[in-house]
Amino acid sequence: MPRKKTSKAPKTEKIKGVINGAGEVVEQPIVSTIRENFMPYAMSVILSRAIPEIDGFKPSHRKLLYTMYKMGLLTGARTKSANIVGATMKLNPHGDSAIYDTMVRLSRGYEALLHPYVDSKGNFGKFYSRDMAWAASRYTEAKLAPICSELFRDIDKDTVDFVDNYDNTMKEPTLLPAVFPSVLVNANTGIAVGMASNICSFNLREICETTAALIRDPDHDIFSTLPAPDFSGGCQIIYDEKAFQQVYETGKGSIRLRAKYVYDKSDNCVDVLAIPSSTTCEVIIEKIIDLVKQGKVREISDVRDETGIDGLKITIDLKRGTDPDKLMAKLFKLTTLEDSYACNFNVLIAGVPRVLGVRELLEEWIAFRIECVKRRTFYDRTKKAEKLHLLKGLEKILLDIDKAIKIIRETDEEAEVVPNLMIGFGIDQVQAEYVAEIKLRHLNREYILKRTQDIEDLEREIAELDDILKSKSRVKTIIVKELKSVADKYGQPRKSMIIYEDTAAYVEEVDEVPDYPCTFFFTKEGYFKKVKTQSLRMMGAHKLKEGDEVTQEIAANNNCDLLFFTDKAQVYKAKANDFTDTKTSVLGEYVAAKLGMDEDENAVYLVVTKDYKGILLFAFENGKAAKVPLEAYATKTNRKKLTGAYSDKNPLAAMLWIDEDREVLFTASSGRMLLVHTGALALKTTRSTQGVSVMKLKKGHRLFSLSEYREGSFKKPQRYRTKSLPALGALPTSEDSNDEQLSLL
Repeated sequence: MPRKKTSKAPKTEKIKGVINGAGEVVEQPIVSTIRENFMPYAMSVILSRAIPEIDGFKPSHRKLLYTMYKMGLLTGARTKSANIVGATMKLNPHGDSAIYDTMVRLSRGYEALLHPYVDSKGNFGKFYSRDMAWAASRYTEAKLAPICSELFRDIDKDTVDFVDNYDNTMKEPTLLPAVFPSVLVNANTGIAVGMASNICSFNLREICETTAALIRDPDHDIFSTLPAPDFSGGCQIIYDEKAFQQVYETGKGSIRLRAKYVYDKSDNCVDVLAIPSSTTCEVIIEKIIDLVKQGKVREISDVRDETGIDGLKITIDLKRGTDPDKLMAKLFKLTTLEDSYACNFNVLIAGVPRVLGVRELLEEWIAFRIECVKRRTFYDRTKKAEKLHLLKGLEKILLDIDKAIKIIRETDEEAEVVPNLMIGFGIDQVQAEYVAEIKLRHLNREYILKRTQDIEDLEREIAELDDILKSKSRVKTIIVKELKSVADKYGQPRKSMIIYEDTAAYVEEVDEVPDYPCTFFFTKEGYFKKVKTQSLRMMGAHKLKEGDEVTQEIAANNNCDLLFFTDKAQVYKAKANDFTDTKTSVLGEYVAAKLGMDEDENAVYLVVTKDYKGILLFAFENGKAAKVPLEAYATKTNRKKLTGAYSDKNPLAAMLWIDEDREVLFTASSGRMLLVHTGALALKTTRSTQGVSVMKLKKGHRLFSLSEYREGSFKKPQRYRTKSLPALGALPTSEDSNDEQLSLL
């Protein structure tokens, strides 16, 4: 079938696809494909799924809570979670598993929120446990927590907009008229397309006080009433003024969290009772076990998870004589017992995702709440005005009840009753309908007097509501009173203790590494031996695998760094003291297994250093050479593996470490040799540089050897030198070919 062209765009901007049913292959511009298919998906995820709005909820949260509200679960008894999940499907057209997962994360049992919105019964798992799964929805029960009454207060008074659900069978709110800034009270995390949101939680009482103070004084110092976030797990927060200022001002930044522990002297153990919300107890225990196996932590005899009905508890048994504070200082550094929480206050404001600081976010919530209060006030004013209008008509009937009865009695047709009352008393149709519907038993002076006594109260209330609508300050006063009421009713003490940088700082205990002269041996097959120099002379020949040979013998000390370069363009770093002292009569340690190298990866060269001084030369089979300073491999952290150690564009022929520029010898498979002074090669700071051409190679040949040149090795060394690079090199003379140095290549 001939190809149908749909665009004249360049080939680089087209993709091929198949039209379903027709089987025709067409070309379509990538730009239009992204615009028509990917962009709508991205916008849907951002606006309708992953990013919370100013009320603090994502659509899935809002649909679930509103369904529970309409089910009467705010004041009623708990019902099976499966019932709630099924009812929520009328608003949320997703699977029951996704809806139940949402409910679990909002529940009291899961313990992820400072103020849970779902009062749960049964096994709802725990946020601090990776392996503790929650029970199925048919086994658990739930209802709305009391604080939800503040989320739905006056929702039936036109405080927020309502829209049709996905099949237009019922209405749902676009926002919840939350009386307090729920967007900052409970943590919220979401990952959209190209953006994410990660809002930490704050103490309810502190947030309400800060918001009220901000309403009274826009220049209020937020730090004075809102010193730090508050996390449901109760971990400690390390106060860093600069980091907190960045989070408060920009909505982005990182907060350091630390576990809370106590030392049990009677059992000589440490009990960890709270951990950062960004980790789990299983991750911490696995890391501690790994550290003990590696020998980096030697003070621990056992670690176990004792989480139970009283909450999280990780018990660490200590060896005799261990200082618990020093041990925990080490664990804070090596495990996620101390971790960081990355803040990203990304919120949908009027349908637009915006990253806001705390002040800006509270200002947006205040504007939202002002609108809610105004709409509620206008709704109440309208209802009271309608009632007043009816009572005004009833008041006119009071002037002559007998006349009203006579008009009704003398009217022949029912349809004429309302028009006749309108004419007889000068009232409108609505008032006449109201009068006509009064029961006969109520057509007495006492009933009508009681009803009309409310007219004066209604007029006074309407005037009050009109005054509120005209005065922004009165609206703000109402919001402040509501915030104080919520703080008094639901406020609770801080769960997370704030500790300051100077008290939180600890000095890393550096184990004393014995330093003594030793000699390192590295073989072609990747085996490594560390032998004490003083006992080396008394040892015999090396034990090696068949076909193996020692390629490097380096004299150094026990506290050096070892850099093992591999055939996969990676380098693995280790300490010399990580390897045990051995003898030449043993096979040695297999480096690939010892350092956990990748599958089919082998160590090919060893560099020993203390100060990362010197130069590394890399010779590639295509005749190029790269010169990189060894300090390019120094890292501030204790990283064990560095990728991109050298260029992988061409196979590595050989590498060499030298302490300063000097002459080196390049040898090709053709037998040609080239003497080059490394000062002629430019030093590159990029580890993955492809280098510069050094040796010209004839077709079918390759560069295969690089070695340090020793003066006197050649009778006529000038024969192998050149004035410019790249060069072809020279074939060795008969005198040089018998030289000892050449026999080693």
